[in-house]
Amino acid sequence: MGPSPADRHVQRLLQPAPPTRRTPARLRRVPRHRAPAAPGPPFLRRPGDGDRVTGRTGQAVVLERFGTPPVLREFPVPPAPAGGMVLDRLHGGICGTDLHLQQGHLPIPTPLVLGHEGYGTVLELGPDGGRDALGEQLAVGDEVMWASSIACGQCPPCRLHREPTLCQNRRTYGVNRAITRDVALAGSWADHIVLQPGTTVVRAAPGVSATAAMALACAGPTVVHALYERRPVRLGETVVVQGSGPVGLAAAAFAQLAGAARVIVVGGPERRLATAAAAGIGDVHLNIVDAADPEAVLREARAAAGPDGADLVIECAGVPDAVPQGLTLARRGGSYLVIGQYTDAGDTRLNPHQIVYRQLDVIGSWAFSGAHLVEYVRLLPALAARFDLESMVTVYPLQNHDDALADVAAGAVLKAVLSG
Repeated sequence: MGPSPADRHVQRLLQPAPPTRRTPARLRRVPRHRAPAAPGPPFLRRPGDGDRVTGRTGQAVVLERFGTPPVLREFPVPPAPAGGMVLDRLHGGICGTDLHLQQGHLPIPTPLVLGHEGYGTVLELGPDGGRDALGEQLAVGDEVMWASSIACGQCPPCRLHREPTLCQNRRTYGVNRAITRDVALAGSWADHIVLQPGTTVVRAAPGVSATAAMALACAGPTVVHALYERRPVRLGETVVVQGSGPVGLAAAAFAQLAGAARVIVVGGPERRLATAAAAGIGDVHLNIVDAADPEAVLREARAAAGPDGADLVIECAGVPDAVPQGLTLARRGGSYLVIGQYTDAGDTRLNPHQIVYRQLDVIGSWAFSGAHLVEYVRLLPALAARFDLESMVTVYPLQNHDDALADVAAGAVLKAVLSG
């Protein structure tokens, strides 16, 4: 049997490129703790070679195939494209979604530089580029954040329904921007990233460190979409949040900032809840992850919410079985907002009578747009003043990505960030 079409495609991509001039040694980055990164595919990178025009070399964490650990590779750093820019000194957050992507739980292309949330410094502006989301001119050296996705503006969700998060042609950094002959550095788990025209770029919030900004870099704008548009928190409401990862703690923090009277966080493990409490996020913290009797924890949550139940329950756990549990925590006439089921983690059983009898509004919320990132950055000074965001973050050198991923998978850290 001959090679499959997919195999032939990979073979074509891996054809050697013509010889290129070598990069001066002073431009190469040497990892602090690990062996030097392996070269990427020959058509993108030969050991010792930089970009043909810039001479720059970068490193990135690459998912080469599903079910295998990502690896550190070297790539040329090209010039900034027209209407775009190149960033360096990156901070790339590890999101729970990234763990699912590595297992193939979403249909994404490989090989792929991972990382869809980030913070970096402008290294080079392309022709006709260089303005932020507010239309202000950026300069080399400015610190910025960028929206993970670019909507096409042409499909029915974009043009007719004004729902850019549902864009049918959405291009997302670190998710569906596979490595190509033209662009490799399209994810934030790297020391450089090439931002394409149409990317929403937001100048960093004044007085807020990169570490603090990265605490909720993806979760924050996701929750802005959910709690500002899909189902806003109303002044004086009682809110239950299921899940104590970054999305759950972002939901709890934004609910507090919006004026909720009481916020109950149901999650775990205990160290995450302790970190949340120390950071000032949430009023009540209940550990259901380590509980021998989860029903007892749910009874505690109902008691904490009051005799009627919670006005709003926000699912941020990403565990399908959390959904039927959460429906029982809302009061009659309340709302159940589902944010955490971003990847397909499977089915669950629920009694639909509970939705009708309790007259619940069940609402989903998908991802975020550039406008939601703008709002998150605008609110960052208020968030950082009220909550200890930096305490939520553990920073790892890019070369130690495997340690960071292992710690995230084990729940040993709340928010892991790779620093390039």
